[in-house]
Amino acid sequence: MSFSKKLCGVAGAAALSLLTALPTWAQDAATAAAPVPDKGDTAWMMISTVLVLAMILPGLALFYGGLVRTKNMLSVMTQIGAVACLAMLVWVTYGYSLAFGPDASDGLKPFIASLGKLFLAGITPDSTAATFTDGVVIPEYVFVCFQMTFAAITIALVLGSVVERIKFSAVMVFALLWLTIVYFPIAHMVWAAGGLFFEMGALDFAGGTVVHINAGVSALVACIILGKRMGYPKEPMPPHSMTLTVVGTGLLWVGWFGFNAGSALEANGSAALAMINTFVATASAALAWMVAERVAGHKASALGFCSGVIAGLVAVTPAAGNSGPFGAIVLGAVASVVCFFAVTVLKPKLGYDDSLDAFGIHGIGGMVGAIGTGIVYAPSLGGPGGADYAIGGQLVTQILATATTIVWAAIGTAIAIFIAKAVTGLRVGPEVEQEGLDLGEHGERAYNY
Repeated sequence: MSFSKKLCGVAGAAALSLLTALPTWAQDAATAAAPVPDKGDTAWMMISTVLVLAMILPGLALFYGGLVRTKNMLSVMTQIGAVACLAMLVWVTYGYSLAFGPDASDGLKPFIASLGKLFLAGITPDSTAATFTDGVVIPEYVFVCFQMTFAAITIALVLGSVVERIKFSAVMVFALLWLTIVYFPIAHMVWAAGGLFFEMGALDFAGGTVVHINAGVSALVACIILGKRMGYPKEPMPPHSMTLTVVGTGLLWVGWFGFNAGSALEANGSAALAMINTFVATASAALAWMVAERVAGHKASALGFCSGVIAGLVAVTPAAGNSGPFGAIVLGAVASVVCFFAVTVLKPKLGYDDSLDAFGIHGIGGMVGAIGTGIVYAPSLGGPGGADYAIGGQLVTQILATATTIVWAAIGTAIAIFIAKAVTGLRVGPEVEQEGLDLGEHGERAYNY
């Protein structure tokens, strides 16, 4: 055999061996390659994050601000803006680490993470956060920002029960403590792998427990400890501008699509389901509240419309990606009627002064939504649950998660509010309350006339 033929034979054998090994090599390379964020998912999550920010400023600030008396308009907007800013700074300092950082010791793991990502240690433009689909990721900075806006709006919601008589300094001290001992642990328990509720299999798509039950129960505890406004309930205290409240309601509804559909963490079918549910549950709840007003002998009102919209948004939050559209419609209507009862019957009977009904709508609506999600998840009712889904077992899980959130939020809020009281005195003096917090606390007026 000639040398050239031998050379060709050797080359052919080598090529054959390489081709034979190629599938294994390619598989190993594919396994080793880190997933790359999709630009569409990343863009959607950045937009969702900004939409949630719009829920706070200007949405919630206008919604709450329009509901108070003229003399307290700016104080409400200032409090909301200030606690949102505080929450953002605390979040990137240690809040993100406590909620979503590396695991703590085994005993603490179900309740809190560690400080391994203190000051966002180890996070770079190239680091990623997992989504709900294997191999699909988003930039971790985007996830940090998205979750940061949830922390910011939750503490802002709590303020609805204590406006018109709490000191600005007390608000800031309370917010710092409350975020640390209430919000961060509950966010970890619900949304972080290894968290108590996460491992229980509790369904909370966008924050029924983390945001609404948490904020609503905290609002109730805070307003009871703070005490009633001067003149409440004998003096009328109607909203000073329903126009601004309606504008704020619209901004909240628009922003809520980022809140709910964004919680899919991807631009996919789950986000689309959350989107349609956020439309129809809210529409159902708005009309149900006005019907309840008529049945109770009152005129259908703009305030009732706005209240119903918020009640529907609250109720559908845990169910956004966990319900079919018609299950969401029923859930929104039921929650709206229950919240109407809580605001118009329960609150007057118990006598607490929840200024803007943070508990009556967010707390009660969140409970109805969280527990109701265990029902509407069933495939027989149009939900996305599997064929073997059992409503009874899931309801037990939902009730346990709801009850634990109530207890944790109540105890943590009491601790935070009493410390704030010891440090700041908590409540403005009678003269400032009579004059209004705009002038007394901030030295300015909302309206110059």
